[in-house]
Amino acid sequence: MAGIGFIGTGTIGAPIAGRLLASGHPLVVFDARREASADLVARGARPAGSPREVAAQCDVVFTSLPGPAEVAAVAEGLLAAERPGLIHVDLSTSSFEAVQSLHALELEADAALIDAPVSGGAHGASQGTLAVMASGDRAAFDAVRPLFDAFARSVFYLGAPGRGTIAKLVNNLIFLGGALLVQEGFVLGAKAGLGARELLEILNASSAKLYTGMAPLLLGRAFDMTLFKLAIAKKDVALALESAREMGVPLPIVEAVARTYRAALDEGRGERAFFAALQTIEHAAGVQVEKLG
Repeated sequence: MAGIGFIGTGTIGAPIAGRLLASGHPLVVFDARREASADLVARGARPAGSPREVAAQCDVVFTSLPGPAEVAAVAEGLLAAERPGLIHVDLSTSSFEAVQSLHALELEADAALIDAPVSGGAHGASQGTLAVMASGDRAAFDAVRPLFDAFARSVFYLGAPGRGTIAKLVNNLIFLGGALLVQEGFVLGAKAGLGARELLEILNASSAKLYTGMAPLLLGRAFDMTLFKLAIAKKDVALALESAREMGVPLPIVEAVARTYRAALDEGRGERAFFAALQTIEHAAGVQVEKLG
């Protein structure tokens, strides 16, 4: 396979690109912030000045970007290179409609979009243990499938465009919604005078044990961990709701989840870990949960 491009070398993109490079794949890299790609360039990647310049040199281009708007802007540059047969693998978390629209646009330009969002965070990216949820043209997927082995432990092909994106959004809304439910339960317990350790012991001996495995993290109060920013959590829940509305699926519980993350963002917690939403729940209840961990 000729050149491989990578656009978006941020928190997740940089370690993924690094693993591709370490696996012997020559890379052409671009990020709007030049310094974000500096380490990769020092390790042998070739820098490019724009998405168009990346596509001009590559048969396959990976993107790892904040959201649909950024992906659409980069795709415009990729298609401007007029490279027939280009395969665009988008690792970003997007919306169903955005993927559908971009798939049609790239197909018209004789390019193939594989929407392949990932789960596992920066740690999983650096360790090569991500889960990839890919969908789109089967021949294009088969052509790039070996590349995923550099950074993923589990790779799923899900068929028609957009299914990978929906799988990722379902994962995130369950994970993020479940986190709030656990936190709300412990805040209720704290209001009644139950210590977090005492309550966790009870729950671990009861049916709620299925859901309390993350309680030490969610209640550990390490809100400045570099893990999964609350602003991204809010964005991903919003994308799930947007996709659900496009598909005619009511999600009333997720609407409530979105309100809590939005409130936490409005309180200035966007750059903290997603579980800093605990402070918003505590503030509303007038109580603080005992620290775990």
